[in-house]
Amino acid sequence: MITTSRPPSVNSVGPDGDPFSAFLRPPASETDHERVARLQREADAKRVSDTIDEEIKADRERLRKSRQDIRLLLLGQAESGKSTLQKQFQLLYNPTGLDDERLSWRTVVYFNIARPISRILEALDAFGDAEEDDDLASDGFYGAADMRALSGVPVPSTSSDLTADEKSLSPSQLSLEKQVSSFRSRLAPLLAAETSLANRLSDGVDVSGSGKGSVFVRTGWQSKTRGFSFGRGRERTSSGGRFSFSGRNSTDDKRSNEVELQARRAEVQEDALVREVASILATCQKDIQELWGLPAVKKLRDRRRLKLEEWAEYFLNNIERVSAPGYLPTTEDILHARIQTMGVAEHVFDMAVHGRNTRWHLFDVGGARGQRHTWIPYFDDATAIIFLAPVSAFDQYLDEDPRTNRIDDSLQLFKQICSNALLKRAHLVLFLNKTDVLRAKINDGVKVNKYITSYGDRANEYDAVVAYFKAHFTQVHRRNNESSRVLFTHLTSAVNTKAMQSIITDVRDSIFRGYLKSAALV
Repeated sequence: MITTSRPPSVNSVGPDGDPFSAFLRPPASETDHERVARLQREADAKRVSDTIDEEIKADRERLRKSRQDIRLLLLGQAESGKSTLQKQFQLLYNPTGLDDERLSWRTVVYFNIARPISRILEALDAFGDAEEDDDLASDGFYGAADMRALSGVPVPSTSSDLTADEKSLSPSQLSLEKQVSSFRSRLAPLLAAETSLANRLSDGVDVSGSGKGSVFVRTGWQSKTRGFSFGRGRERTSSGGRFSFSGRNSTDDKRSNEVELQARRAEVQEDALVREVASILATCQKDIQELWGLPAVKKLRDRRRLKLEEWAEYFLNNIERVSAPGYLPTTEDILHARIQTMGVAEHVFDMAVHGRNTRWHLFDVGGARGQRHTWIPYFDDATAIIFLAPVSAFDQYLDEDPRTNRIDDSLQLFKQICSNALLKRAHLVLFLNKTDVLRAKINDGVKVNKYITSYGDRANEYDAVVAYFKAHFTQVHRRNNESSRVLFTHLTSAVNTKAMQSIITDVRDSIFRGYLKSAALV
């Protein structure tokens, strides 16, 4: 019989006992001082190990609970109203958060005044008091992108063309060309501040594929405008680098946020740039009102050579209030204020729906063409989608592609969302947004069939136009609906708080019912 020796196992105990224990055994020559130090190190190591174990356990519990959370994506092209809808959610479910941000919105409001003033002067330089009625400005919102090239008119950019006597006159006492030079001279500080305001908001970031002159902001831009970090922004590397702003309402979170905000408010000093622009606006208020009321400006707008978005008109119509000393943006101002989102911003709300507390993660995405690739990591676990289509944009074209009508782009984007395999289980809601702007355009006599040729000879009336656009979006959904998913459609004006809160409540309930069904709880 052949016998072999078996190699010792890790559990074997030799004459000297466990070798690992022997390795850890303190030396026989250890002094009392060394023994105390060693025991302290071991206690510290155990405390760190226990802390790591607790964090791992807590992470597992958070992951378990997060699978029960509702994730709502706000999708749509740029300037469709996604961020405004997010503000309405915040007003409804975390109003104190919007109050805490109120000061930071002054920078946005001031930028929303400086930029349109610059565009108005560009349009006056290019077209002056032109009598032609053709719509040369249809390629952009302001009609200023190619104005200089189209007109060939020399641009008086300074007041050097004015004589000493003319400089002492008000703009209304001069010829139009001289008026523009006078306005440029008087408003030069505000025009110079536009770049500083844009850099403050965007932190100097330029986004490719985002159109001409767009200013994009990252999550947490509020802290850059006030000099301190607001809220609780964080990067979740486990989910594609998502950023989050938390609006949670738990007792511990509220208490810690209140203490944090009180401490920071005591340290915050009024922003020097905002203070400077506020002073400029107070000085230039009369000039801005005179420019805005200029007959030539009205004529350019009527002839569609100067296209200002609704937010620009809102602030210019309220310039006296906005430029007053001590101005603080109202909720209405914040809803109308316009900046473009970069990437994806996450907002978290705790909602009690039919007696059940649920955490909602609302994702506000950048809608420009160059930003849409950032949506994809959020598709796989989306509970619901609200797609916003601005029906008032029938006479507008993409900044990124002046040949593409915004309604057509919105339909193509909606088709991609409906047909995406990752989203086939997501609850789908369609907001035909900016109906108030659409109604105003129809009442002003803007012809839909001039921009949407397929509209044909249908009546140029609000109800007929809305029905036409709704039918087209419904048809896109029907042709790309393999999972027989129901489409919930609402006509909305995202700046109308009373109406939106009612719609949001209805949408919340329908999403929650679908969520319960998908979780096999109903």
